[in-house]
Amino acid sequence: MKAIKKLNQKRMRRVARTRAVISGTATRPRLTVRRSNRYFYAQLVDDVKGNTLLSASSFTIAKAAKGAAKENKTANAFSVGELIGKKATEKGIKSAVFDRRSYKFHGRVKSFVDGAKKGGLTI
Repeated sequence: MKAIKKLNQKRMRRVARTRAVISGTATRPRLTVRRSNRYFYAQLVDDVKGNTLLSASSFTIAKAAKGAAKENKTANAFSVGELIGKKATEKGIKSAVFDRRSYKFHGRVKSFVDGAKKGGLTI
């Protein structure tokens, strides 16, 4: 138990270190991501007001496409990126500050950013 607690503390320290530098506004919100073992979540946050402007997840995409063939996790993250990019451009948001939290810029996270760029968002 002690080892798990120590790993969580290290992870939270990394998150706090990145959040000390990154902040989002209404014109250029913070694009934050969260990975779980099954789904990928993303949201655009205005830190000045403390509001979530919009969000997207692979869970909502899977729920909308009932019975569709399951893609792999990286492809799901790419489609979430495309969706959040399209929603952001519809709302008039052209660019965002990317907050990857404690995740490496690799795999699903990189695929998500590629999808967001393809969706029309500048990161």
